[in-house]
Amino acid sequence: HIQCLIHSTLYFFLFPGTSKRFQRVFEGVSKAGESTFLNQIYTELHITEGGAAEVNEEHEVRQIEAASRTADRAGTSIRPGDIFKASPGRSQPIRAVLTKGVAGIGKTVLTQKFTLDWAEDKDNQDIHFAFPFTFRELNVLKEKKFSLVGLVHHFFTETKEAGLCSFEDFQVVFILDGLDECRLPLDFQHTEFLTEVTESTSVDVLLTNLIRGKLLPSARLWITTRPAAANQIPADCVDRVTEVRGFTDLQKEEYFRRRFREEEQASRIISHIKTSRSLHIMCHIPVFCWITATVLEKVLKSREGGELPKTLTQMYIHHLVVQAKVKTVKYDGGAATDPHWSPESREMMESLGKLAFEELQKGNLIFYEPDLTGCGIDLRAASVYSGMLTQIFREESGLYQDKVFCFIHLSLQEFLAALHVHQTFIKKPDLHLLHQRAVDEALKSPNGHLDLFLRFLLGLSLPTNQSLLRGLLTQTGSSSQTNQKTVQYIKKKLSESLSAERSINLFHCLNELNDGSLVEEIQQSLRSGRLSTEELSPAQWSALVFILLSSEEDLKEFDLKKYSASEEALLKLLPVVKASSKALLSSCGLSERSCGALSSVLSSQSSSLTHLDLSNNDLQDSGVKLLSSGLESPHCNLEALSLSGCLVSEEGCASLVSAVSSKSSHLRELDLSYNHPGASGVEKLFAAVEDPQCGLDTLRYGHTRMTFLSFSPSDFSQLELDTNSMNRRLKLSNNNRKVTRVEEEQPYPDHPDRFEGWPPQLLCRNDLSGRCYWEVEWSGGVSISVSYRGIRRRGDMKECVFGRTDQSWSLDCSYQGYYVWHNDRKTSTSSSSSSSSSGRVAVYVDCPAGSLSFFRVSSDSLIHLYTFNTTFSQPLYAGFSLWWSGCSVSLCPL
Repeated sequence: HIQCLIHSTLYFFLFPGTSKRFQRVFEGVSKAGESTFLNQIYTELHITEGGAAEVNEEHEVRQIEAASRTADRAGTSIRPGDIFKASPGRSQPIRAVLTKGVAGIGKTVLTQKFTLDWAEDKDNQDIHFAFPFTFRELNVLKEKKFSLVGLVHHFFTETKEAGLCSFEDFQVVFILDGLDECRLPLDFQHTEFLTEVTESTSVDVLLTNLIRGKLLPSARLWITTRPAAANQIPADCVDRVTEVRGFTDLQKEEYFRRRFREEEQASRIISHIKTSRSLHIMCHIPVFCWITATVLEKVLKSREGGELPKTLTQMYIHHLVVQAKVKTVKYDGGAATDPHWSPESREMMESLGKLAFEELQKGNLIFYEPDLTGCGIDLRAASVYSGMLTQIFREESGLYQDKVFCFIHLSLQEFLAALHVHQTFIKKPDLHLLHQRAVDEALKSPNGHLDLFLRFLLGLSLPTNQSLLRGLLTQTGSSSQTNQKTVQYIKKKLSESLSAERSINLFHCLNELNDGSLVEEIQQSLRSGRLSTEELSPAQWSALVFILLSSEEDLKEFDLKKYSASEEALLKLLPVVKASSKALLSSCGLSERSCGALSSVLSSQSSSLTHLDLSNNDLQDSGVKLLSSGLESPHCNLEALSLSGCLVSEEGCASLVSAVSSKSSHLRELDLSYNHPGASGVEKLFAAVEDPQCGLDTLRYGHTRMTFLSFSPSDFSQLELDTNSMNRRLKLSNNNRKVTRVEEEQPYPDHPDRFEGWPPQLLCRNDLSGRCYWEVEWSGGVSISVSYRGIRRRGDMKECVFGRTDQSWSLDCSYQGYYVWHNDRKTSTSSSSSSSSSGRVAVYVDCPAGSLSFFRVSSDSLIHLYTFNTTFSQPLYAGFSLWWSGCSVSLCPL
């Protein structure tokens, strides 16, 4: 109550306008544009935990394509308000969070939502102060010195006016948004230590000590960044890494239905986006959803029933045209029917195109005055551009700060850069040579940094697209003959040995050039069922990969035999394997070569693979060794691996042991049946399974199934039935391994250990110490139990029947299902509804740990029924109750 009172008082006096500050957002537009209420358009973003705080150098459009295939299958989403809440099982508090996400994915909006919910008393009321900073604002303080208190006072003047000069007694959150835009020299190796919040130093030293936890260690930090800059923060400074994965398909629809209240209009827009794979993929990014919504809304209003943009180039051209029309009407005082490209607006676009191109080459996404003057744009002109073209170029000014400029998204900067190149070279007679050189340069890029630029450049060469920019492009070019030469050049490149990512981008380029001949050719073969992979050219293989990856169907399971049960087919279709959750590759003639390729898939950050079946392939130890290196990768998410019949020996087992023992391993199930691991290999596997760090639950070897919780062969118990304890209505058979309930009493001699009364019971001779595992086959209605030996042999049911006393624990098995009993208390199990008149049950008891587990044995695995957790004060014995005539229990050999 005191904390709530403190928070309410401080909040009321110091931040009376905070909620108003964050109530409205500018959806991709500058503050000269129209804002929207955040809570009105906010769509829950998909934030997942995990991933390493390391660099991903792939172009973000490649990351978006990979993420869009798995967005609906990704892990549990984290609420923005729970970003500092520890996950179950974690004892340490979370001080620093690093959130990754590509440009425009919604990281900034996420921090605004967090701050707004806090300011409106909806969430995180244990926090007294939330101070959001952006690196864009902090960059311009590079040459200045501040203390931590001074920096807060500088940006949040209310704290200075209130005389707040210390934060040690408060719970404070610092939000540092946009690490990828940081131009401060953050040096975590040689920076001087700083511990006093009132001591002045450079901003980079201040931030470094804050992030390291040397300065105000009680504060919480939330840092956001694009993936390429994630490794700037040392791993030991981060307690949680999260990733904003963008919109799932359902969230895309939710966004458009929120944006367009008219059901018919929203449905039409959603339907249109689904018809274009490239648009649908890019709508994974919230800011692209906004661009798409803005464009389609204007196009639908201006020409009812007209053709909507289908490619990325067309979408951005329309976006440019819409903004030019807005400028003509809103700022030039013209009419909607007036030409929208005036000399002034053409000059603006030429200047912005040059800026986009030159800064793209440097890798810059934000621009300060020196960047602008380097491209011939003065500060006044830049402000005019951002004021008139609010949805293209943005100006941001922090409190008392220099001006910062940027394009509303990286993709728009790439489009304007391509437009600049197109305008510069459009008069050249051999334009196709420029296109060919651009294709070559894009293919040389190891991370695809020119992928989107190339798509836009080629898309701008279409006469139909150029006609949309009539007035901006003073001269049009690119004949159909020129474009056909470019198409043939791309098809020639597709016949070469290209990586999947490069091939896929070239197909997107063909789409921009309005050529779908290769894809249609393969689609026809697939539809007719006449696809013969033996006759496919390299370009046709690439087309097949593109089709499978572009399919609207979720790639949950990939079966290689549907196409060709061969190693060559696997290597061609490897990108599809990487995008699938489950890959069925059994009996496909695979070798060590395939293992090397699959290892690279398992090691990939964008791999979706969780189940891999390689059974009945001659992989041998050399192949398994290669595969194991992939299993050890921190990016590997594989949970089930089948290597049945793969000629694996002791050497291969040793590689697997190393892999399943690694800290990053997610493997839960491993099938090594029909191999030759040898005694040494089996022992090593068992030793690994016993390691608490190993998460393996199920292991198969030899010619039978053996499933492990965390035990070794020495835990297999060979039980012996105690004939002195047997009720006289029980009869032995099968070398004393089976007991059956009979109607006629048997002539057993008197013995103090013999059970009398109903139901007929018996114990086993062996005491259960340490850890023990056994399996039992049952029929009819029985109880499978463990008990202290001192349980009474006659008398009241609550004193002598297994499960009804406080000295015994029991599993009842019958056609009514499975139920557990202890101390006369009945509890349902996970299979209580399973009805059967017989079955097989496994029992595992860990006496030192006080754990007793029952499992139902299926054909190839154990199904957990129930676990008792208690303290065993005496030695335990296995026991059985047989309730009806004809019921039986058999001890199974292991």
